[in-house]
Amino acid sequence: MTDSYVCVDLETTGLDPKRDKIIEIGAVRVERGEMIEEWKSFVNPGQKLSERIVELTGIHDEELAGERPIGEILPSFFSFLREDVLLGHSVLFDFSFLKKAAVNEKLLFERRGIDTLKIARKYLKNLESRSLTALCRYYGISHSAHRALGDARATVALYRKLAEEFYEKEEEAGEKSLFLPKPLLYRAKRDTPLTTAQKEQLYKLMDRHKLIVDYQIENLTRSEASRKIDQILAAYGR
Repeated sequence: MTDSYVCVDLETTGLDPKRDKIIEIGAVRVERGEMIEEWKSFVNPGQKLSERIVELTGIHDEELAGERPIGEILPSFFSFLREDVLLGHSVLFDFSFLKKAAVNEKLLFERRGIDTLKIARKYLKNLESRSLTALCRYYGISHSAHRALGDARATVALYRKLAEEFYEKEEEAGEKSLFLPKPLLYRAKRDTPLTTAQKEQLYKLMDRHKLIVDYQIENLTRSEASRKIDQILAAYGR
């Protein structure tokens, strides 16, 4: 069984790595089954958080305003990760956001991972929910939900519980064992910045319709700017 890894958890503005942004990173390094080091950071997403995300995470715009963008944080975080195996509850979700951010910064990011959610789905089918919160409740694990470092710590504890209960059964699966790291695969394309024409059009539309927006136009990608323009035109016309 893999007993040395880094457990990673992210808080984000939404569920789509193509559109949404990372707002918090938490990670725990485990060696030989023992938690030895932690890493955490807020991330400035360059946009206002939705009421739903504020309610879910307890993170507010004011806390992120003075933080660095993801491009400035990735090098130090990747240095912490080294080449270690990643552990996560739905680990591909966290990996996809990190891979997208890495591609945007022209950084390589390939990892193998172990997913506690897949293990739980296989062996705890009787549970109504296999969310991290539900599984922590089931196993009596202390859990600060929807905060990156708290979720990472809880996932480490969950992995231990799952291993104690199911590792011997899963060992029969050999190389297919869910307790062995597998390559994490997510295709990400690099974002391109908005064009001068898009920027000018957005400013003209804002001025014409007296709009105040909750995002920074200069930080938009070409596809994001296109969506914003379409939304304004649909709502207010030209």
